[in-house]
Order: sequence, then C-alpha cells, then structure tokens
Amino acid sequence: MGDMTIVVTGSSGLLGSALIRALAADGRQVRRLVRHEPAAPDEAFWNPEEGVLDPSVLDGADAVVHLAGAGIGDRRWTPAYKRKVLESRTRGTSMLAAALAGMGAPPGVLLSGSAVGFYGDTKDRAVDENDRQGEGFLADVVTQWEGATARAAEAGIRVVRMRTGVVLSRSGGALAKVLPIFRMGLGAPLGTGRQYFSWISRTDWVNAVRFLLQNEGISGPVNVTSPEPVTNAAYTKAVGHAMNRPTLPIPTPAFALRLALGEFADEGVLIGQRVLPRVLLDAGYRFSEPDLPTALKAALND
Repeated sequence: MGDMTIVVTGSSGLLGSALIRALAADGRQVRRLVRHEPAAPDEAFWNPEEGVLDPSVLDGADAVVHLAGAGIGDRRWTPAYKRKVLESRTRGTSMLAAALAGMGAPPGVLLSGSAVGFYGDTKDRAVDENDRQGEGFLADVVTQWEGATARAAEAGIRVVRMRTGVVLSRSGGALAKVLPIFRMGLGAPLGTGRQYFSWISRTDWVNAVRFLLQNEGISGPVNVTSPEPVTNAAYTKAVGHAMNRPTLPIPTPAFALRLALGEFADEGVLIGQRVLPRVLLDAGYRFSEPDLPTALKAALND
C-alpha cells in the first residue's frame, strides 16, 4: 500500500484530517491542497473561488481525494449561504476535473465528496445507489456537485462519488454539536423521531475511502453509510445510553426546530433518509463499526 501519492483537498476538516493520518500510516505520500499560504512541504496552494490551481501539483499523483466544501449545517440558510454551499462544491470540483482531464498522464482515480442528501426524503423506504434523485435544495446541490466531475470521467479517469451520511465523531459534525445537550440530560428525539438517519463511524468512513482507492472495479455513486440506519428516536436513546445520561421522552417539536435552524431543519433534521451501502457491501467491504452502540462507543473515545 506504500509508494502511492494521493492529493487531498479539505485535509483540515473532520474527515480529511483523519484520512491523511491513516494514509500516512499506510506509507502513502500525501499532497494537501490548501487555501492558505503553504506552511509545510506537503502543502500546495489553490483557490477554487478564484480559479487558482497549478496543475503541476497533480503531476505524478496516483489518486485525488476531493473533500472541500462549505459546511451544510454550519449557518442559517440565507440565500447567500445557500449559494456558498453550492458553489464551494461545484467550482472546486469542476476545476479539479478539468485539470485532471487536461493531463497527459492523470491520476487513475478521483474520489469526490458527495452526500446522501441526493436522495431527498426517503421516509422509511430503504434506498441504494440505483435510486433516483430526490427533491429539495440539497438533492439539487448534490446532483450539480456530482455532475461537476463529468470532465474527469469523460477523460477515462475512474470517478467515485462518495455519498456520505452523518459521520459520528466527538471531534466535530452533528454528534459533537449535541453532546453538551445530552450531557445535561436534555437529549430528545427531533420532530416525530420516526425519521430514519443514515450515519457512519469516522473509522469506517476512512477505511471505506482506503477500500475505494484500491478497488479498481468501483466507479460512480457509492453510499458511504452504515448498513444499519436507525430512526432519530433510536439514535437519541443510543446516544443517551452511550453517555450514561437520561433522555427526554417528549420530542422537540418541528416548529421549534424551524425557529432555531431555519430552512435547514426541514432538509437536514426532519426528513428521513434510510440509505444502504449496497456497492460497498457487494464489493466485500467489511464494516468495523456497523451498529450504532459500537460506533458511538468508538466516537466518544476517539
């Protein structure tokens, strides 16, 4: 697994930071595309908003893992922030895809970030990579985000679009935001609590990326989620149990979530997404933390 050179964007984020640690441990060479003045030998500057990318930083690379993009739930969805959510994904992806397509000897694979938001509200219906796009802002964003990889795919590069669920970690993301509430014994189901929630442990996300880098037979959309999605009520109970804290039996009503979170509440919290990782399972990927209690225990200790 050594001697492979991998270019990574979004390397300072929750997922990228864990990935580059794992790749380094595998003996791989990592080049990080960063948006600040390079401060280390493995860093190279790019600016997707300004269209700045020196194609030479891709020379000799075997793979590109592209994770950069503004946080979906980080701020209220004003029109300006919604535009940022979209453009921070499509611009960088388009620029990378075009640069790769223009190379004489491009990397063999582009693993490009994506999200289960593609499927919209699936309610309690299980979906996999064969299902069509759902409705809503996030579904539209994901479709354009994935479409921005087209030039790389047309150039014959293996492109994997990683439709990631909610990644469980105490270091960031959705779980980290609610831990203070659960510590106070105030954790509660959201909305009806019956909506499904597709998640993955950070360890399995990293291992799935390593698996996808090596498995040359996989391309196209890949759901990077646990094979055991759960309802929001079950998730709430499991988090409380993992923290040894009581949870409230009365759900937080939808109107309160809309007041607190705005438009994001309807697409990020109140909808159901029961997404199954069919491609990974069929390819033989073995989850190390497939069930929620195991994953939460690991997340709270990572």
